[in-house]
Amino acid sequence: MIAGMLFRMSKLLPADAHKGINAWIIYLALPAVSFKYLPHIHWSSQLLLPVLMPVIVWLGGWLFVKVYSSANKINRPTEGCLKLSSGLSNTSFVGFPLIMVYFSDKQLGIAVICDQVTFMMLSTAGVLVAINASQKQEFSAIAIIKKVLRFPPFLGCVGALTIPHFIDISSLDSLFDKLALTVAPLALFSIGLQLKFDGWKNELKHIGASITYKLLIAPALVLGVALLMGLKGVIPQVAIFEAAMPTLLTSGVVAEEYNVNPKLSSLIIGISILVAFATTALWYHILQILP
Repeated sequence: MIAGMLFRMSKLLPADAHKGINAWIIYLALPAVSFKYLPHIHWSSQLLLPVLMPVIVWLGGWLFVKVYSSANKINRPTEGCLKLSSGLSNTSFVGFPLIMVYFSDKQLGIAVICDQVTFMMLSTAGVLVAINASQKQEFSAIAIIKKVLRFPPFLGCVGALTIPHFIDISSLDSLFDKLALTVAPLALFSIGLQLKFDGWKNELKHIGASITYKLLIAPALVLGVALLMGLKGVIPQVAIFEAAMPTLLTSGVVAEEYNVNPKLSSLIIGISILVAFATTALWYHILQILP
């Protein structure tokens, strides 16, 4: 990530160089992760928490921002931006590398489930919030469905869950291994290329509120649900850890597209990523002492 920041500051790469890197990750590396891990997952009731995690985080974020906006009298575009920034976790670009570091690459299958549901929340609830906040575009259910069905990692997820039942693709395992290994370094490098912090002091109150929810309250909510459900072991731990990830990068794209305070969105994304390196370490140690 530091390398990406240095390349951006030195202007050795074009300003939009991250788009090419993101294309590799989205079209090749993330689908390869699905094919590498999903066929080997043993499905059980414990996998309900990874499915529910993005929904819990989104609903909690929506309520948190609603209360915050009422107390601080903020405008609709800023409220929409805060809902997008607070309610969606960076489950792949940051989540996958940190899962590999703190747990193991064998747990990426669980992270893939979290990531796919997160994308669906962005494409449905996230877009609806952005449209409502911008008041410039009409909702189109067909457009949203097309967006979901055309998203390469989603197609990779569906393919990984179905194709192995009909065709033996074990000969491709080494290819999937090599492609999956590119996710962590390229994702962090891409993030470094995109990080910007100009003007953060003017938005400190909103930034602080958003990342407090995203990095501390949201994973605590998921932890509470896990305890209520009596879930134990690595699966709920990974789901809670994914809930502790910083703000989803793509939420900034949606904020830009619908003009819901994109500058604030960019600042929250950048600062939350840096702070998350400390808070995820804290959450990992909390999870290790839980029963």
